[in-house]
Amino acid sequence: MHVMTFSERPYFHVREDDIISNQNSYFGLANMGDTGFDPAKGHQLYHEYFDERIYAEELGFDGVMLNEHHQTPFCMGSVMDVEAAVLARITKRVKIVLLGNPLPVADPLRLAEELAMIDVISGGRLVPGWVRGAGSESIANNANPAFNRERFNEAHDFVIKAWTTPGPWRYEGEHYHYRFVNPWILPMQKPHPPIWIPGIVSPETVVWCAEHRYPYVALCTNIEPTIEMVNLYADVAERMGYQAGPENFGYLQTIACAETEEKAQQLGRGFVYGGGFGSFARPEWMFPPGYNSKAATKRLAKAMTDPRTGAEIIRFSEGEVDVEQVKASINSQYQSSQEQGLIIVGTPKTCIEKLRNLMEALRPGILGLWYHHGPMSYEDRRTSLRLLGQEVLPAIREIAKELGLPGPFEQTPGTRPLPASGKHDPVVGLSA
Repeated sequence: MHVMTFSERPYFHVREDDIISNQNSYFGLANMGDTGFDPAKGHQLYHEYFDERIYAEELGFDGVMLNEHHQTPFCMGSVMDVEAAVLARITKRVKIVLLGNPLPVADPLRLAEELAMIDVISGGRLVPGWVRGAGSESIANNANPAFNRERFNEAHDFVIKAWTTPGPWRYEGEHYHYRFVNPWILPMQKPHPPIWIPGIVSPETVVWCAEHRYPYVALCTNIEPTIEMVNLYADVAERMGYQAGPENFGYLQTIACAETEEKAQQLGRGFVYGGGFGSFARPEWMFPPGYNSKAATKRLAKAMTDPRTGAEIIRFSEGEVDVEQVKASINSQYQSSQEQGLIIVGTPKTCIEKLRNLMEALRPGILGLWYHHGPMSYEDRRTSLRLLGQEVLPAIREIAKELGLPGPFEQTPGTRPLPASGKHDPVVGLSA
């Protein structure tokens, strides 16, 4: 099993009341003024976050995961590849896992060059991952959301071609045009670095992953729909002629580990700070017209729930924000998320027990531990990492051996042959 650490690297020097007053949204907060970005605080946070990833390597984790969001304090990784380049130089062993670059708003030729440089600098430790990005990423980059999936598919194909086809050559596509393609720096890993794709229970994404034999990593999603996606992947894999196994699946788990249960509860509250996942951006920014397919739009209109937590998306009219009422709802969401296992909180012993339940239910070959969000001191973050690395990680490895959960570097994804019957074995929970 591949076990990695993750955090959004948030700029948490933002008052919760301001997030809630901004229609329960991080996206759209003013970047200047009394409540805006302070470069001195940003400087300190960046260095602390780099130190935490070095510490994760020292503790024995297999990888450090980064992601990218734009124009929001929710995540300071607005240019994730810069962070990855720094980590390529200051770390020695861990995989640098990028989940992921939002392809529809990127220049795919420049992206191919950036990622190749990171892979070479790191000595072949890059694991790139690509996302469509939330609708707010299209807004932040002045990209038409109606072409989001088209641009994703074309950019993906172009990057792979740029890495594997000798140049120079010309490219004339639907959305991208290059008169001269001949990137000099090419990845160290051949034919190209392994690619993992994160998602939040989008069937279209899962089908696409299985068709490309890329591992699918579910991001803190409810267990039942996640199991459905795992089995959907397995069904598509069968049609493609291979047997999906744990090496094809991953899961990102929010977790707050501390020396006492009381302290862990205090730290875990950070995962719903300001509304948590549901307050990333307002629904009209997350799902602008044209961003989703008609089927997905119908599902959203009917449910209007966060695809990860299942919690109802809070919607406001202008001037209707009751901060205290929203905070009460957030506290209720925190308790509900723990009951559902979406947020694991506790001492190492408690965390191990709950992680075992997760691993038995989903059988992932990739496990990400999201160890921090919201206001949390550097000392508390380091303690949480220490407990996870020294006490929880060894237990996870033993459980993985017991359950037979190979990671993608032990068993190549998409190469496991089908049984003689030609039918895949049931993967998890809901038998396919």
